[in-house]
Amino acid sequence: MRMTLTIALGGLLAMPLHAAELTVDIEIPQIRVAEYHRPYVAVFVEGADGKAAATLAAWYMMKDTDEGHGTKWLPDLRQWWRKAGRTLDVPVDGVTGPTRPAGRHAVKIDSRDPRLAVLKPGRYTLVVEAAREVGGRELLKIPFQWPATSAQSGKAQGTSELGAVALAIKP
Repeated sequence: MRMTLTIALGGLLAMPLHAAELTVDIEIPQIRVAEYHRPYVAVFVEGADGKAAATLAAWYMMKDTDEGHGTKWLPDLRQWWRKAGRTLDVPVDGVTGPTRPAGRHAVKIDSRDPRLAVLKPGRYTLVVEAAREVGGRELLKIPFQWPATSAQSGKAQGTSELGAVALAIKP
């Protein structure tokens, strides 16, 4: 009985008491143009070396249309495509999803999620990239430290394809 209790307590102590949570709030602005297409958006993490460390989300047109399948335009997310997208076999459960309409959207990820579990301790940059057919392209970056020992936050403001982007990390 005493041995079982010791083993159980030892297992509990080996686990982190609190898992961190990373939240990215992304605003997609309303753009009034004659031909509007929802933007493709990639949310990924770059390491200090500038290489992609993890793809957190990729939103693209996931259904076939007369113009073809949406993967055809994924290379328009140039930075993400060069660093991580072209090696990704889409769709990926929990990572890829359909494009989003204008408005505010959140990506919340627990530190135990495989997308964050691969990050080694160090400095990183959150990158949010948007590209729109018959539109423009925009890229915003927010630096952060991983793992978080205290609460962190950062903001960036887009000017065309992205609105406000905010990063919040709770240890």
